Amino acid sequence: MGGRGGLGLAMLTRASSWCGLGPIHDVMKKPSPTRRSPDVVPVCATRRETGASQFPIVGVGASAGGLEALEEFLGHVPEGSGWAFIIVQHLDPTRRGMLPELLRRSTVMKVVQVKDRTRVQPDRVYVIPPNKDLSFRRGVLHLLEPTAPRGQRLPIDFLFRSLARDLHAQSIGVILSGMGSDGTLGARAIKEQAGLIVVQEPGTARFDSMPRSVVSAGLADGVAPVKEIPARILSHLKHLPVVSQVSAEPPEALVRNAFDQLIVLLRARTGQDFSHYKRNTLHRRMERRMGIHALRRPAAYLCYLKENPQEVDLLFKELLIGVTRFFRDTEAWEQLATQVLPGMLAGRVPGRSLRAWVPGCSTGEEAYSLAIAFREATEARGAPGEVALQIFATDLDPDAIEKARQGLFAESLAADVSAARLARFFTREERGYRVQKSIREMVIFAPQNLVMDPPFTKLDLLCCRNLLIYLTPEVQAKLIPLFHYSLAPGGILFLGIAETIGKFTGLFTSLAGKS
Repeated sequence: MGGRGGLGLAMLTRASSWCGLGPIHDVMKKPSPTRRSPDVVPVCATRRETGASQFPIVGVGASAGGLEALEEFLGHVPEGSGWAFIIVQHLDPTRRGMLPELLRRSTVMKVVQVKDRTRVQPDRVYVIPPNKDLSFRRGVLHLLEPTAPRGQRLPIDFLFRSLARDLHAQSIGVILSGMGSDGTLGARAIKEQAGLIVVQEPGTARFDSMPRSVVSAGLADGVAPVKEIPARILSHLKHLPVVSQVSAEPPEALVRNAFDQLIVLLRARTGQDFSHYKRNTLHRRMERRMGIHALRRPAAYLCYLKENPQEVDLLFKELLIGVTRFFRDTEAWEQLATQVLPGMLAGRVPGRSLRAWVPGCSTGEEAYSLAIAFREATEARGAPGEVALQIFATDLDPDAIEKARQGLFAESLAADVSAARLARFFTREERGYRVQKSIREMVIFAPQNLVMDPPFTKLDLLCCRNLLIYLTPEVQAKLIPLFHYSLAPGGILFLGIAETIGKFTGLFTSLAGKS
């Protein structure tokens, strides 16, 4: 979605290639642009390594009260299932791990404690050792030394994120009894890839904080007593679509009529038009919901949608799952903080407040990241109250906007925000961390349809990251000139990793920098 740099920085006249640049694209609006016709922007696609597995791999997270839940879970896995399980439980780093020995009582599968570079095999249970982080890559488990201090480690998130990166739509995560919110960020990563998340019914857990956190975030595909979770996974696997990898076009079997009907149902129920979404995005989300409900044909799922309006709401929420977290793409935010924002402050018109817009803000992480970075930049100049930044943050989902306004985030926030920033800009509460009032007051959140509603104007910074990639080339071609119109001369457009300005090189100039 976007990023841009500050005045007074060295700039490139144009990038020789937009594909495959670093983790961010910073582009500056040219003061005297040449208007161009809204040509269709070609999709800049890069081939992703696929982590497709020949057998199901299930990540399982547990903490306090998790031993009983793990034993019950493994005891109900069908014998000879051919699945592999990777178990992460919060363990005392100073004591020898006994979990493998304890779990062997509950299953006929081989249970082992992970050693570095262990290759995952079917009908095995792999258990994390104490005082380690565990990552999955190309069928191999890797052990890493934890970087976070004890008490702030989130090993479940760490594993789930690696499963999502490698297995994509085949990733499966299970959250059992535990305190805190470890697993919530990892569950979001899996959901972003259209994977499956099943959670222990909080009322049946000895400690319900972990499963309740995932459920409250709207990330659970299934909520069930532990003994029923293996059956939920089995049902999902039985109806998993054959085509699980991303393709340029949906399979021919998923005919245009099914898409048209789906868009009509979504528009009638939510008032939002998804015809500007890439069909492949709709296809993957529809396919995933079909698998959850054990439906093989698009026509059957459309009938289910018509008979169950609440399923339309769930599909709507799933289409809007935010690919977001605080200070996502660290190098990009570092450049923004050290080069772009100081340049904006130095080049501002005296007496004028700065204006920024964050479209597609989801639950507010990126808008608050910008507010924090700006506050730090003004403090570094020795004049924290000298200039104000007004941030407008908008999203299609009114529920996401309401959550963003509250500014309350799970404890797993500590994985993305430094201890110094947590202490400086957040207040610890029973349910997590709340953004301090002085930062919340810098942001105005509001529902908005980016394609249909009027834009904000006279902006110094437009931060639109990881939204364009979900939209059709035709819509992208309309939005880039719209963003140019919204920005003041010299204003900055801040884009995400896989996003470009396409053919509109006459409207923006790339900023120099490693990002």
